[in-house]
Amino acid sequence: MNSTEPEKACLICGKLLVYSQAALEAQCVGCGQKFTTNAKCEDGHYICDTCHSSKSMPVIYHHCCTTESRDPYAIACELMQSPAVHMHGPEHHVLIGSALLTAYHNSGGKIHLPEALKVMRQRGSQLPGGICGLWGNCGAGVSAGIFMSIITGSTPLSGATWRLSNLMTSRCLESIAEFGGPRCCKRDGFLAIKTAVPYVATHCNIQMELPEKLECHFSSRNRECIKKQCPFFVDKGCESHDSLH
Repeated sequence: MNSTEPEKACLICGKLLVYSQAALEAQCVGCGQKFTTNAKCEDGHYICDTCHSSKSMPVIYHHCCTTESRDPYAIACELMQSPAVHMHGPEHHVLIGSALLTAYHNSGGKIHLPEALKVMRQRGSQLPGGICGLWGNCGAGVSAGIFMSIITGSTPLSGATWRLSNLMTSRCLESIAEFGGPRCCKRDGFLAIKTAVPYVATHCNIQMELPEKLECHFSSRNRECIKKQCPFFVDKGCESHDSLH
């Protein structure tokens, strides 16, 4: 992948995606199964969420199990630099919560990280691609809420932890929504992490690390980048890193 050029919208032919309000039936080019979807490319190609994310899931799990970083932003950036992680896609619904779980654990949070990461993948993978525009509910913000529910052991019958988990999601979504669209999985993920770190410090007494200034080095890959309107934009292209596979 040439990281100095925008990533292809359609992973098959590179043409733009076309979104519809009504769900349509489509056959996945990867696995051949039929699904209902709101998005196909201009030539009718469709890739299901599982196929889209299949290469990234082992990368996320392995890196999170081995890094000693206490900084969820740094962990997320390292994962995003992998060729297995696309510019946009439902893999971010697992990636953001996984980065938070890992930094929380490495900062002294009492969780069994490998098991927590498996739960994060199972829950985060249920969030469909395009959820931000079609449901009004960005997957990066929900991923942070899932993270909170995992570390607190929250269930639908919980009291205080139910509240904490839902507040985490709502505050992340508010932060994400303030900058408007179009969607950017990198920007939205960084906003969720930036919101989550002080929230956890306040409510869980675990202080994860976070740099004073967060920067995005993926803008050249995003054809819809809002440039200087984004709080993380830097006026230079990202570099290609092949350390994570």
